[in-house]
Amino acid sequence: MNERPTLMVSSTVYGHEEELDVIYAILNNMKYEVWMSHKGTVPVFSDKTAFENCLEAVEKCDLFLGVITPEYGTGIAKGELSITHQEMKKAIELKKPRWFLAHDKVVFARALLNDLGYKTTEERDALELKSKAKSIGDLRVIQMYEEATMENLPLDDRQGNWVQKFIDAPDINLFVMSQFSRYEDINVRLEENFRNINQLKEKLKSKEGSNA
Repeated sequence: MNERPTLMVSSTVYGHEEELDVIYAILNNMKYEVWMSHKGTVPVFSDKTAFENCLEAVEKCDLFLGVITPEYGTGIAKGELSITHQEMKKAIELKKPRWFLAHDKVVFARALLNDLGYKTTEERDALELKSKAKSIGDLRVIQMYEEATMENLPLDDRQGNWVQKFIDAPDINLFVMSQFSRYEDINVRLEENFRNINQLKEKLKSKEGSNA
């Protein structure tokens, strides 16, 4: 394990530059190597696309912090999810030690649509926001929130589903300081995660050997 654990911060940028600058400063002043596209610290290789570099960073980072904002993000290929959305899905898929923040507008929009009978992604697909909507930029931010909270799983199976609501920068700063200043606890989680990964690799090797 590196002396400075790598912590990837995934978020849309437009309109949230100041909050991201503060997150970076807080984490960088602690004992973390912070990977954040907004600051240009995500490892970039010229033989890969921007999407590939970002997803590879998710795979390689030790810790993951996702910030779900009312904006869905730019640079979306036709028929594809935004890179921020893909990063968060990848972190969940890989069972990375992870933390999520979600803006109050996203949480409220989801609750309102649920009350109106639009409780699933499929039901919300029938809706269309007006151009330059001011509440949220894309209904898929609600999908991101539900994936982070693991709404599709039974309650007992929702491990790692805590998503902290925030309204402004002080809310974000309090969460980041509270969670990541517990450096010894973080190290324990990392060690457990590395052991689990190694155990999984051993199981896969054993399975491949028995099938040979």
